[in-house]
Amino acid sequence: QVQLVERGGGLVQAGASLRLSCAASGGTFSSYAVGWFRQAPGKEREFVAVITWRSGRTYYSAFVNSRFTISRDNGANMVLLQMNSLKPEDTAVYYCAARRDQVELPRVYYYRDSSYDYWGQGTQVTVSS
Repeated sequence: QVQLVERGGGLVQAGASLRLSCAASGGTFSSYAVGWFRQAPGKEREFVAVITWRSGRTYYSAFVNSRFTISRDNGANMVLLQMNSLKPEDTAVYYCAARRDQVELPRVYYYRDSSYDYWGQGTQVTVSS
């Protein structure tokens, strides 16, 4: 069973950058789509970004607005989320999630947290104004 561990969160000022990593233990990310979600206090968990397996397509939520980039580091068995130009409204716990992706789905399915089989514990990102 794949276990996911997120790292890289922290406290930064608005405009700064952070890079989150999601590492897989007990397996590899081969054949998995890996997504990032976030949950702010008092709000529902929301989709941030995903990278699919077969095509390597990337999808982002509208609020990302080209500030974030998701990528794979296959050598390190990691998926990275580079976050630039951070805003206070980006403050949340960020989770990575993985799903077996032998058959690539229509984009809308990757936006749903119910589509994912494995979840990490989350890493806190706090952006001060």
